[in-house]
Amino acid sequence: MEYSKGVAFAVMAAVCASTVGILAKIGMKEVPPVLATAVRSIVMMLFCLIIAMFMGMGGKLQTLHGKAITMIVLSGIAGAASWMFGFIAYDKIGVAKTSPIDKLSVPLAVVLAVIFLGERPSKTNWVGIVLIAAGAYLAALRD
Repeated sequence: MEYSKGVAFAVMAAVCASTVGILAKIGMKEVPPVLATAVRSIVMMLFCLIIAMFMGMGGKLQTLHGKAITMIVLSGIAGAASWMFGFIAYDKIGVAKTSPIDKLSVPLAVVLAVIFLGERPSKTNWVGIVLIAAGAYLAALRD
């Protein structure tokens, strides 16, 4: 049951993520990509704070410890850099070319999870990961 819920949330994440490039590209007409990313980040922060407060998590801030805070901050920096580079790429080469290249984060994340977290994908999982990388390459080729 927990796995099914996780898959459902992953699908919802993918659906939401699929709209980011389209909405960003439309919104960035005559707006610099870095400024667009900054505005997006503020909106995301406010949205996430509202959801966290709505879910009653405001009182749990004091449970965060040094390592957790450090890793979360580093994750935030990595995410912000990803968005910044992505928005610049949307501006320069479009969504249809940027998005497949961006999806190389999937195989890269799996490799990093194996190295740093000790996760062990199955052989079937590895086939899918290689296909994702190959698909990203093919989808991003110049016409």
